[in-house]
Amino acid sequence: MIQNKKSLTITSYNIHKGMSALNRNVVVQGIAQSLQQLESDIICLQEVQGQNLKREIKFNEFPEQSQHEWFGEFLDYEHSYGKNSEYDHGHHGNAVLSHYPLDPQHNLNVSVNRLEKRGVLHCEVLPTGWDTPLVVLCAHLNLLEGGREKQYKAILEYVNNSIEPHQPLILAGDFNDWKKNACEKLGQQLNMTEAFISVHDKLLPTFPARLPVLSLDRIYVRNLSVKRAWVQTGKPWTELSDHLPISAEVERIG
Repeated sequence: MIQNKKSLTITSYNIHKGMSALNRNVVVQGIAQSLQQLESDIICLQEVQGQNLKREIKFNEFPEQSQHEWFGEFLDYEHSYGKNSEYDHGHHGNAVLSHYPLDPQHNLNVSVNRLEKRGVLHCEVLPTGWDTPLVVLCAHLNLLEGGREKQYKAILEYVNNSIEPHQPLILAGDFNDWKKNACEKLGQQLNMTEAFISVHDKLLPTFPARLPVLSLDRIYVRNLSVKRAWVQTGKPWTELSDHLPISAEVERIG
């Protein structure tokens, strides 16, 4: 008998385009092996390299295949990619990987200037035994607060217009929210709970990976309860991206 999957583990990770923090080494293999050890049900990735012809030429170990496809095959997960930034030699964006059936919906362009191309990838996941799909939004927002203010409004409008209030919802990603304003300006307005605030009553630092001092990454939930929330610390994570991954165990309500 197939048992209903009530509890899910979510991981969000800015992978720095599969390069080490100072762009000296290709770490795609190390990232994939480390993600495999987590056994997360759903993984939200930012700065995923769809293509980079320069690095394919420079580094033998840089995959020619799009990274979301490469990770999906390595982990045996379904995958979706949202292209945010395109240039002469390639493109990058966000990706969602799922152990369960994944239905890509939309890639929301939230770019507010020509230098920072940002997006929110909307997918739906149907865990075993669930009668309502889980909405997953994978986001990467601007470095400056003024740009993020506009992006909060765009996300707020999109969620209110496109997602049913009763649907279980996860909004995760790199918010670059070093001022810690998103919880009030976005989370509260969407009636969403931030996982770390729910469990620890505070946000935990994720950047830079080797000596984290800034809390840039977030997992927000709605119509879900948060059982645990933690930062993936120590090796090998400190030797991979410039961010540390964050994870949360969530449970559907009812």
